[in-house]
Amino acid sequence: MKRIKKNDSSKFVVTCSEIVATVFGAGLLPKFPGTWGSAVALPIAYAISYWGNALILATVIIITFIIGVIVSDIVSQNLGIEDPSRIVIDEVVGQWLTLLAVPPNVILYFCGFLLFRLFDVWKPWPISSAEKLKGGLGIMLDDVLAGISSSLLLFIGWRIYQI
Repeated sequence: MKRIKKNDSSKFVVTCSEIVATVFGAGLLPKFPGTWGSAVALPIAYAISYWGNALILATVIIITFIIGVIVSDIVSQNLGIEDPSRIVIDEVVGQWLTLLAVPPNVILYFCGFLLFRLFDVWKPWPISSAEKLKGGLGIMLDDVLAGISSSLLLFIGWRIYQI
């Protein structure tokens, strides 16, 4: 993997990308950075859904996904690692996708958190196939698929149990 050459402007871009990709340092917390990234996503999604609506959350997801692809690519190139564990913006997007199908509810969000973490760690097919993609898109896409899978199960559970 080609590393980024450092000059003043590229150092600024890399630093800003690192801040965004680690979600303001959540990915630098000790042990289980993906879990920390998912946990950070919960109150943000709750606030957006509670004071806004699902359309606003969907818009934020799309924007964050695009930004995530860019910053993940920059950070992974800078570190020379294909999918550094410190990058957790992908977990944020995946977690938000999981919660998109349900109303803001603490029980539903907790269940969504557990489902997303299960799919993100387990990575059944086709989630595992997305990891083969290189760069920022590959980093982001497996979590998007995990989020969609988790969202479907969460929605079905919500409709059945009417939590």
